Amino acid sequence: MRTKTGIVTSTKMKDTVVVTVHAYKRHPKYKKRYRVSKKHHAHDAGNKLKEGDKVTIYESRPLSKLKRWTTVNPEEATK
Repeated sequence: MRTKTGIVTSTKMKDTVVVTVHAYKRHPKYKKRYRVSKKHHAHDAGNKLKEGDKVTIYESRPLSKLKRWTTVNPEEATK
């Protein structure tokens, strides 16, 4: 199961948050590192998260047209 860590950037939808995940890539020729970001729609049962929270998401079955990720509950993350 793939997991990613990012920051919540939007909580305007019901039971859905937008999580921005940053990663570093290296240019093949010049070897310089640069930052790329990607936004993922993730399921947030109960609307517990707010903007600016650091959250871990994991891949799940398709929940809607855009949602393919689910947030990890804080209780599950400590186990």
